[in-house]
Amino acid sequence: MTRLQSLGAASASLGRRGFLIGGASLALTACGRTQPLTASRTPPLDMRRLDSGVPELAARALPGVLGFGLMNLESGQFWVRLGDRTFPMQSVFKLPLGAAVLSQVDVGRLDLAETLTLTSKQLSPPWSPIADAWPGRAAYAARDLLTAAVSDSDNTAADLLMEQIGGPGAVTAWLESKNIDEVRVDRYERELQPDVYGMASFRAAWKGEAAFSAARATVAPERRRAAMLAYMADPRDSATPRGMLGFLRRLDNGDLLSAASTTRLLTIMQASPRGADRLKAGLPKGARFAHKSGTSGTDQGLSAAYNDVGIFTLPDRRSYAVAAFLAGSTAPEKDRAALFADLGRLAVKSVG
Repeated sequence: MTRLQSLGAASASLGRRGFLIGGASLALTACGRTQPLTASRTPPLDMRRLDSGVPELAARALPGVLGFGLMNLESGQFWVRLGDRTFPMQSVFKLPLGAAVLSQVDVGRLDLAETLTLTSKQLSPPWSPIADAWPGRAAYAARDLLTAAVSDSDNTAADLLMEQIGGPGAVTAWLESKNIDEVRVDRYERELQPDVYGMASFRAAWKGEAAFSAARATVAPERRRAAMLAYMADPRDSATPRGMLGFLRRLDNGDLLSAASTTRLLTIMQASPRGADRLKAGLPKGARFAHKSGTSGTDQGLSAAYNDVGIFTLPDRRSYAVAAFLAGSTAPEKDRAALFADLGRLAVKSVG
């Protein structure tokens, strides 16, 4: 039984087979400790279906670039497309951030009941209901900021928590300490989001969607376009599909956090209202999905990043990690969502 399967149960089995099966000579990095080789109780992935189905969807995504990964969490078998290519994470980074925050709770360096007070210098660009509510409300419990960041994708909540644990470098250092490769966090949202559009440093006057959009519009279109293309090629704040599968497997396996913190994070992910029209829309009735989506703004018809990653559990209790990244799409958002829903359906058909 996986950790996600066990939400609400009295106990969970954390044993996992460390042996990984994939395409020819493909090695998945950072996927946990070596475990005794045991027989899988779940059907193997339908590699032929994935070999044909994912490229068809990738062709539909053009000129956007689609990276995708699927892993059986019971056996470790996996399939990836562009597994070692880096993709901008956007708000997907709030998942490893949430894990890093909870790691500080586990060692007693942070109390989730602690109140953090927001100043004007700590406001971040949209999406951020917390920034929109300031200065009317400025104080939040750390546990509420964690939920706002991971579940509702609030940028100010994420930046405030990241600052509290030591900044982006502390998150990446924690990932490295856990041997999580190909997932890196380098900037606060208040740094990254203006960088995407070639804007100056963020200031409090830009809080809110209308003010930020007006400030963005003062940047020449050709400069914004060049900045977005540079952002998509930047290795900072990026992940690979295989790196994210590795992270999700380690999280589900209980290797990253205490049992209580693992359950807390997965519960917050499962309750997220964001991205319900993406991979989740392709899952069958009764399936559960603990996930984190990420979305850049669209400017001049170009979307730099459209992502969704997580762990889905089918009604029969089988669990799988999935990671989908789409960079450089020119499709309308409804078409991107439909593409991801079809990826979800393909994933379900491919697990037997």
